[in-house]
Amino acid sequence: MSRTLIIFGLVLVAAGLLWPFLSKLGLDRLPGDIVIERENFTFYLPLGTSLLISVVLSLIFWLLGR
Repeated sequence: MSRTLIIFGLVLVAAGLLWPFLSKLGLDRLPGDIVIERENFTFYLPLGTSLLISVVLSLIFWLLGR
């Protein structure tokens, strides 16, 4: 369990460090993300991004489990 948490933490740190680079590639707002913009209000629900992150993390954990 501790190994999994350490790996998960490292993946989060790497994602945080790479986020500015990924946003330049257009991976910050994928199709499926919901954005509602009003005069004084912006609501952002990253459904497509969450699905992509889930698939990538599932693949990583599956490969580590083998």
